[in-house]
Amino acid sequence: MEILKFTLSGDTAFFKKPDVNSYYYFTYGNIHKIALMGIMGAILGFGGYNQQKIKNDIKKSSKSKELAVYPEFYERLKDIELSIVPLQDKGYTNKKVQVFNNSVGYASKEEGGNLIVKEQWLEKPIWDIYISLNDEKYTEELRDILKEFKERMINRNFVYIPYLGKNDHYANITDVKIYEDAKKTYLKQGEITDIYGLALDSMFSLENDSMEEDDLFETEVKWKYQERLPIELENSWNQYITSSCINTNFKLRAKSETYIFEIDGKRLFFL
Repeated sequence: MEILKFTLSGDTAFFKKPDVNSYYYFTYGNIHKIALMGIMGAILGFGGYNQQKIKNDIKKSSKSKELAVYPEFYERLKDIELSIVPLQDKGYTNKKVQVFNNSVGYASKEEGGNLIVKEQWLEKPIWDIYISLNDEKYTEELRDILKEFKERMINRNFVYIPYLGKNDHYANITDVKIYEDAKKTYLKQGEITDIYGLALDSMFSLENDSMEEDDLFETEVKWKYQERLPIELENSWNQYITSSCINTNFKLRAKSETYIFEIDGKRLFFL
C-alpha cells in the first residue's frame, strides 16, 4: 500500500464551528477531514464553496435541474482515506481569542460600517498527515487524482495557496515522504492496540479498566483528547456530519473488526 505523508503546520489556524453565538466564533481543536480535503483541493486547483454557488446560480438562471450537490473538492475527494496525527503535547493545541476590526463597507450595518470580530484561533498547530494513495476501494479516477496530488506535493507545484481554515492562516507543508510498503493490519473485535493519532470513538473503547503491576511504576502521564469533528458533508445544505474522535496514549480496544496501517513502527487509524 502506498502512503503519502507530510507535516502540516502554521503560526495560527481557524477551523470555524458552525454553532456560534453573538460574541465569538469558535474553532475546532484539530484540523478535520473536510478541511484537509479543502487543502488538497487548493493544491490540485479544484473549486470550493464559492465556485459551487456561482455555478449553481448560473444553472438556476438557465432553469437547469442539474445543480452541483457538493463543492468540487469534496465531490472528487470524498472517498479518500487519511490519518491525522496531532504532534502537540498530549494532543492539545493552545487556543487564544483574537479581537480585530473588519472595516470593509459591507462588513456591518452598524454606524461607520465597522465590525468587531472575535475569533478563537489555534496557536502553533502542527500535524503529521498520512494519505492512502492507492487503496483497493478507490475508483480509477480517484487514483489518477491522487497520482497528480503526489507529483504536486513532491515538486511543490500548488495551483492555489493552502490555508489553515481561511486566508489569514498560511499553511506550511514540509517533510513530504512516500511509503511504498505500508502494512495493512486487520484487528479483530476486542483486540487491544496502541493507536497513534486520531481514531473514531465509534470503533474503539478506552482500555483503562485494568492496570498491570508494571503500570504502577510507569512515569508517563496518561492523557486523552476527544472532540466531535467533521468527517462528511450532508447533501442538502453541505453542512458538516460530525463524529466523535479520540487521541490518546491509553491502549484502545476494537469494538468491531477494523483495520489499521503500520508505518515506521506506528499504528495509524485512517478516517
